[in-house]
Amino acid sequence: MLRAFRYRCYPTPEQAVLLRRTIGCCRLVYNRALAMRVEAWALRQERVSHAQTDRALTAWKRLPELAFLNEVSAVALQQSIRHLDTAYGRFFRKISRHPVFHKKRNGGSTHYTRAGFRYLNGALTLAKMAAPLLIRWSRPLPVDVLPSSVTVSLDAAGRWHASILCEDASVRPLPPVDQTVGIDMGINRLATMSDGTHLANPHHFEAAYPKMRRAQRVLSRRLRARKARAAVLPRSLSKEERRVALGSARNIEKARIRVGRIHAYIADGRRDALHKFSMRLVRENQTICLEDLNVKGMLQNRKLARAISDTSWSELRRQLEYKCRWYGRTLVVVDRFFPSSKTCNACGHLLASLPWSVREWKCPACGTSHDRDVNAARNILAAGLAVSACGASVNPTPRRGGKVAAMKQEPSVAIRGIPVL
Repeated sequence: MLRAFRYRCYPTPEQAVLLRRTIGCCRLVYNRALAMRVEAWALRQERVSHAQTDRALTAWKRLPELAFLNEVSAVALQQSIRHLDTAYGRFFRKISRHPVFHKKRNGGSTHYTRAGFRYLNGALTLAKMAAPLLIRWSRPLPVDVLPSSVTVSLDAAGRWHASILCEDASVRPLPPVDQTVGIDMGINRLATMSDGTHLANPHHFEAAYPKMRRAQRVLSRRLRARKARAAVLPRSLSKEERRVALGSARNIEKARIRVGRIHAYIADGRRDALHKFSMRLVRENQTICLEDLNVKGMLQNRKLARAISDTSWSELRRQLEYKCRWYGRTLVVVDRFFPSSKTCNACGHLLASLPWSVREWKCPACGTSHDRDVNAARNILAAGLAVSACGASVNPTPRRGGKVAAMKQEPSVAIRGIPVL
């Protein structure tokens, strides 16, 4: 199984200059190839193939103003064109939006295949480099396995990372267990399990928000000051004269890196917590049932958008999907229109409405008192078990082109045949 191992790396000043130049050249080639495709379709209704883009790259290298493209690895430049082909393939399959131009801000990345690096005796040497790249090997790579590709990235915090892709034979299915679990995801509680336990939301962004707000204010103030100085300069000045008159922008760059470091701190803490939680779920349960949440639609709520973004429901689902596939577990995703919160898990009675502010309610039919989240988790588990046992359909119905049908299920049909816990 192909698996990526991500490590922190510390290039020397000469290596950092080469990597930054390579990232910039890859960005230039990607944007030029994208502009060529957009222009060909807009003016002549023609599609540009990969072979045409590859020949255009060869012609760009021969131009005097683009001679610096020959100073970096040709493998990395060719991979940027392949990434554009992949992006267009996803666009034509209606998986993602139309490709956009890459920006210099917030770092970037460059991709090397086997022809662009050398891995020998635990040392990784990239193309055009004389010495190996200093990497902090936080975990060992698989023994006697040659990496198939290496991606070197620079994040907004100024940190370098190397992602090494190779075959990993240690990923094997875990021993079967009899435990199953249904999960209801929320904001105050990140996840509520069907057994009554819950995982508290760490609120990583909210904890760092005061520091983030101060850092962003400093960055905004420095950007406004530089913009005000640029507004009073004569327009007759050349680009070089204007740059000299404005002075150094190092303070702006320092403020931008400070903001990036805070974002990186938040993202690292959130990612670490989600990995630990998802791995614990996969180890302890054979079947995991989730609800298909419309996260994109929920983010339209301005009052809850920041809190929903901080929970990272989509990232948790993504981790559970590939980890269940790796370790031989079953992940069932229940339709988002399934009334899990309004249905009594004891008798199946369905409430007409249940406001979000109501966290506990009593069933009018059987008198059972429910915690809203625990009741929803148990109903999600029951729906997921019905899918696994008899193949009932509680998942979204796909349309042609991969889109999901937005047709709402009737409540009586949604809960019909689902066992009561």
